[in-house]
Amino acid sequence: YCLFVFSRLIFGTLYPAYYSYKAVKSKDIKEYVKWMMYWIIFALFTTAETFTDIFLCWFPFYYELKIAFVAWLLSPYTKGSSLLYRKFVHPTLSSKEKEIDDCLIQAKDRSYDALVHFGKRGLNVAATAAVMAASKGQGALSERLRSFSMQDLSTIRGDSSSTVPPSVTVRTSSKQSHPKPSRSASEGTGSSGKS
Repeated sequence: YCLFVFSRLIFGTLYPAYYSYKAVKSKDIKEYVKWMMYWIIFALFTTAETFTDIFLCWFPFYYELKIAFVAWLLSPYTKGSSLLYRKFVHPTLSSKEKEIDDCLIQAKDRSYDALVHFGKRGLNVAATAAVMAASKGQGALSERLRSFSMQDLSTIRGDSSSTVPPSVTVRTSSKQSHPKPSRSASEGTGSSGKS
């Protein structure tokens, strides 16, 4: 299997890609047509291979046959890709071209409509999530700021009470005044008990 993958990469993809580049560079119409036919056949082969690999991979020499097929497509002596294109692909696509174009247009329109529909739904979900996060975040932010400001005010009160407004100082001092007497009372009882 690894040999097949390596061979297909080199001979089925990189070699034709390089010669396609040379055809584009030289602007040779004959080479353009040759490599375009190859790429069309190779695309069909790759598509068919996706399904045949599931059912025929157990077949003896299956991967070796696929390597031989790619070599046959590329060979300038057999001109396999040109032969398949002219005998089968071109006549089939020419007869079904109108139906294929109609199907592609419908699929494009449906996919555009689906994209717009899901895009609107996605934006609505994102907007709702953003509003919810902002409302929760704003509440959390205001609580955080409130707790920070109380902590900050208590440290400022200890440093200098002149910078804190009187109404805030009264509130913080009334909260802080109750524990201080209980501390001093416990310290007083503790010291009197020792002596």
